[in-house]
Amino acid sequence: MIAQGAGFQIGYDDQGDGQPIVLLHGFPHDRTLWAAQRVALAPQARCIVPDLRGFGQSSSHGPYSMDQYADDVVALLDWLQIARAVVCGLSMGGYIAMALWRRHPDRVRAFVFCDTRAGADSEETKQRRDELIALVKRDGTRAIADAQIIGMVGSATREHRPEVVAALRAMMGRQSAAGISGALHALRDRPDSRGTLQTISVPTLVLVGEDDVLTPIKEARVIAEALPPAARARREIIAGAGHVPCLERPAATTHALSDFLATLG
Repeated sequence: MIAQGAGFQIGYDDQGDGQPIVLLHGFPHDRTLWAAQRVALAPQARCIVPDLRGFGQSSSHGPYSMDQYADDVVALLDWLQIARAVVCGLSMGGYIAMALWRRHPDRVRAFVFCDTRAGADSEETKQRRDELIALVKRDGTRAIADAQIIGMVGSATREHRPEVVAALRAMMGRQSAAGISGALHALRDRPDSRGTLQTISVPTLVLVGEDDVLTPIKEARVIAEALPPAARARREIIAGAGHVPCLERPAATTHALSDFLATLG
């Protein structure tokens, strides 16, 4: 489905009934990343799964920033007449979720931070973002997919589920150069969100793949420990998964989300 704004469109899926949950993909993905959860959670929740600006079926013109992505999510909620939702963000989606709390806290029922981190980019990582911006300009989006794929999945997935690796590589390779470059700028320039975590007052689940090398378990621990008592923080490790457990271990990820949603009433 497509939501139309003022000169802007957002591609999204809307499936199921019950507590609304927004599932935000990471970089450089699209909304199909969450396909298994969208289907499996539909009897329990209304799953809203957007393509972020520049990805999938959403418009690719700027500006690009975590704040803009957050505003895009709220624009979609307005389009769907949803007042509050659980917000689940993976990797870059987690950064957007944190921006949502800074800008629109009244729209958030609860959080799931999945394979993400709270800190800003180091200088070394910023340099790497700039190198990737140059790479996509020179060689196209498939080069980004090739550069990112090894760190994106865990060793068990690479060894035993080549079809998942191939599907993820194809997903990353079909994104627009404008969207990838814009997202890399937004990632590079995003603010430190550790202070934001300390203000969260809604229930929060922190999920992480056991073998995630991009945002490892220690980053999930930092998030969980920064959350105040009001967040009633829960942390769960998805065994045998890397940076994208929703693809690598879909049933385990769905189970963790379902159990969390059940606690919200």
